[in-house]
Amino acid sequence: MSRRDLSGAVDFSVLDRMTGGDDAISEEVLGLFAEQAAMWSAMLEPKTDGWRDAVHTIRGAAAGIGAGALAEVCAAAEATEQALAAPALDRVRDALQTALADVAAWRHELMLRSLRA
Repeated sequence: MSRRDLSGAVDFSVLDRMTGGDDAISEEVLGLFAEQAAMWSAMLEPKTDGWRDAVHTIRGAAAGIGAGALAEVCAAAEATEQALAAPALDRVRDALQTALADVAAWRHELMLRSLRA
């Protein structure tokens, strides 16, 4: 996996601005995002109390790393009534997986950069 595998789900220039372009900090932030995503994913079920809290948390984290499409899907899900939660959460899970794939590719790119340095 490398930069060529990016789908565009994450605008890494947002992350670069937040971290001042520091690859080590970017790696740390992306690692935390990936770890937390595993926990949040378990809560993305309409019968789970707190699914809106999970979606809200994902939304904020997504915006912080430049995953705008994921943040938008989360915002829509957050505003969804309970009866329509299942398809909204499916969209969140799909967008999260796409963003995580980009995160993995970018982390690989960061690792390659560190090897070249």
